[in-house]
Amino acid sequence: MLYSIFQLLLPPSISVLLMMAVGLLLTGAFHEDGWADVWDGFGGGWQVEQKLAIMKDSRLGTYGAAALFIILLVKFQSLLLLSESLLSVLSAIVIGQCLSRAVATSLIFSMDYVSADASAKVKPLAMHLSVTSLATLLLTAATLLVSLIAVGVLLWQTAFILIAVLLILRVIMIRWFKQQLAGYTGDCLGAAQQLSEVIIYLTLVSLL
Repeated sequence: MLYSIFQLLLPPSISVLLMMAVGLLLTGAFHEDGWADVWDGFGGGWQVEQKLAIMKDSRLGTYGAAALFIILLVKFQSLLLLSESLLSVLSAIVIGQCLSRAVATSLIFSMDYVSADASAKVKPLAMHLSVTSLATLLLTAATLLVSLIAVGVLLWQTAFILIAVLLILRVIMIRWFKQQLAGYTGDCLGAAQQLSEVIIYLTLVSLL
């Protein structure tokens, strides 16, 4: 892990910041861009068509900039608090990165894809998720948690709380996206990943 390397030479705060920076470079800030676009669209548009048009705009608005600043700051502060223990922060990163993507991907199973332009070139890899794919996704997430519990990195009580929190968050996000767009877009999935990741970190911090 990059954090393990950074923390050998640098203080925790700089190590966390550098790790986040490398993560942004590796992913191209793909999910963070979706998070910002969602807030720009939902905050600046009144009708579904307006929201979708704003979300497609490559320019960053006030809502998106503020939301991006806040979530990166919360993520940084949460990881910094967890960095008091090397094992805690490393396990938190693994759990946060993996489970947040599982939650975001699972939304495809429960919602319809929406687009202002039916011929849009940018679309999710799968506009529908089969029961088999959903089961595989859930099994992968469960395997991760069971493995961490087995090696003593994660308490089963903590895993149970994380699952409960993420299930509640998933219901809230589905209702939010359906209320705003009557479905989801690729940006919504990115926003879901970011929000789930931060909620995971906050939950782990609260259990310290």
